[in-house]
Amino acid sequence: MKILLVASEVVPFAKTGGLADVAGSLPKALQHFGHDIRIIMPRYKMIDPAKYELKKVADDIYEGKVPGTDIIVYFYENENYFGSRDDLYQVKGVDFPDNLERFAGFCQAVPRFIKGYHWQPDIIHLNDWQTALIAAYLRVNYHDDPFFRRIAVIYSIHNMGYHGSFPKEKLPLTGLGWDQFVPEKLEFWGQIALCKAGLVYADKINTVSKTYAKEIQTEEYGAGLDGLLRFRSNDVSGIVNGLDYEVWNPATDQQIIKRYSAATISLKSDNKLELQKQHQLPQQVDIPVVGMITRLADQKGFDILATVLDKIMKEKCQLIILGTGEPKYHQLLEQAKQKYPGHIGVNLTFNAFIAELIYAGADLFLMPSKYEPCGLGQLISFKYGTIPVVRQTGGLADTVHEFDQKSGGGEGFVFADYTGDALYAAVKRGIEAFKNKVAWKKLEQKVMNLDYSWDASAKEYINLYKLAIATRA
Repeated sequence: MKILLVASEVVPFAKTGGLADVAGSLPKALQHFGHDIRIIMPRYKMIDPAKYELKKVADDIYEGKVPGTDIIVYFYENENYFGSRDDLYQVKGVDFPDNLERFAGFCQAVPRFIKGYHWQPDIIHLNDWQTALIAAYLRVNYHDDPFFRRIAVIYSIHNMGYHGSFPKEKLPLTGLGWDQFVPEKLEFWGQIALCKAGLVYADKINTVSKTYAKEIQTEEYGAGLDGLLRFRSNDVSGIVNGLDYEVWNPATDQQIIKRYSAATISLKSDNKLELQKQHQLPQQVDIPVVGMITRLADQKGFDILATVLDKIMKEKCQLIILGTGEPKYHQLLEQAKQKYPGHIGVNLTFNAFIAELIYAGADLFLMPSKYEPCGLGQLISFKYGTIPVVRQTGGLADTVHEFDQKSGGGEGFVFADYTGDALYAAVKRGIEAFKNKVAWKKLEQKVMNLDYSWDASAKEYINLYKLAIATRA
């Protein structure tokens, strides 16, 4: 198959979140299975043509390759919209006011380029609202063009909460007519929701876990679009994101203090002692360490964690948190650190070294999310032999199941009710299980041997592409 993956961010070129990891890793796995996969994205200011050896192949398109591979990447060039700005979508937390114009321009360039370049993909894989307009252009503006008629479109949702909403007055700037401004198409509560272009016009819709695919069809998680998703439920599916084990592997990780594998799991404790040392905590292997790497926000469960932090501290554990977010949680953690010296480590910034040290050195990894489309933290923690404590939602529900000490079943500690008490009970179960050293070592080794590589996910995407192509036949 010939596949064009369209994304607004791709590792290693530009990243704000998990979308970039997917867009950078999935193509490698698809190529491994023999497919002609190419990527197109905007060329932001931080993407230096000299550094990445880019060459101009059209008036507004550069061409290069994903470093270390022969996967072709096209970069849409627009100095005003992308090349002159330090950030991707916003500055100091405020969205650029011309984001619609920016990404509409990018979306308009994609079909124009591929037709002019004479490379006709079998499938175009769109990701999130920034690329969704391409689906509308292919089915509306290019409806009668035989070049595009057989090209199938997949639209991937990485977070249902982001719609790409803009004032209706901007609709003419998309290049679409006012016939598209109706509830059945792009209109959403009096505004334009660009994500609806993907939800309405793509042949297949997918998201990043099977449970999240079901959740977004409910009022609680559908962000107001659950009705449309239920209408298209036969076309909605979920595929859990993979993990790039060339990047995330404690046996080869150059960042951690002591490299280790499932066979040498005892060496993990060296990283634990260093993690404790970095946070001025007592360096004791027998104290359970709970780690968190997260945005400090309600969505990530901080509202319920705040209600039981004191109870968790009574369990004689250490809690180490890395992240930034809402000021009220910065203040909460600073106060907790003063209240429980020797028990809490706080990093109100992002530090790549500390992040990897938490994965390698913690015993438990806490993800009490209100919702989590997929989640990579629990998959990384598996590989590092760190046991996740998660809420039963989205990708967390698909990948983590309650550990049973008698049978050895399960991979972590899970709670369902979104309450502080349920979170606390799950953490307490994890701390109790930690005390059984023999069973704990087996659990560490078990999760390290789980396979969440991109190869497994890529096979599911290939099947989905084939289904989409069949709808255009």
